[in-house]
Amino acid sequence: MNYAQHNKEIKTALLQQCVGRSDSDTERNPVIFTKADSSLLKDGKPFFVPDFMGRIDYETEVVVRICRLGKGIPEQFAHRYYDAFTVGIDFTARDMQKALREEGQPWDIAKGFDGAAVIGRWVEKEKLLTEAQQKGKEAVALNFHMLLNGEKAQEGNTIEMLTGIDRLISYISRFFTLKTGDLLFTGTPVGVGPVKPDDHIEGFLENEKLLDFYCR
Repeated sequence: MNYAQHNKEIKTALLQQCVGRSDSDTERNPVIFTKADSSLLKDGKPFFVPDFMGRIDYETEVVVRICRLGKGIPEQFAHRYYDAFTVGIDFTARDMQKALREEGQPWDIAKGFDGAAVIGRWVEKEKLLTEAQQKGKEAVALNFHMLLNGEKAQEGNTIEMLTGIDRLISYISRFFTLKTGDLLFTGTPVGVGPVKPDDHIEGFLENEKLLDFYCR
């Protein structure tokens, strides 16, 4: 829920756009959920679609790698706490998520099942960001997109995020101690959709392919 058009797409309340700034106390807090470590899928391994969970949607996201221990991190120092990016897929059991939300229950099952957190190859922060962005003086602006069976299905730029990376890190670290190796999925743009066996997914960051796997 970190891109306005995706919020409209799934008919949720539109969050106030802040593009990574937190100057106003009236800004809405980001929606946060966690995934189990068993949901991690990497190295191009196939994703096995769980046929008992109903519709499974892809959500393409930029993923940030935490590089040091941190708790209660001030936003102005948050840029020091991550060192790399990749493209990931946040698989979501959409039918199950809808039912859980209607019942007021947590999303854990719909978001944290085995294989639901796919990540690609990492690219070091220094290779992608300007010096000012690395120092947290400018908002991070990275283009990313995903191909589904060779056709572009999603694309976005991190500048469009309602809550930027530094504010996300600062906010999350109020409640969870961030540890080296933790992964932060930063939200998906418009264009989510269902997957089926034999689908081929490729993810790109600044036109470099970092993610490539099949659904089985």
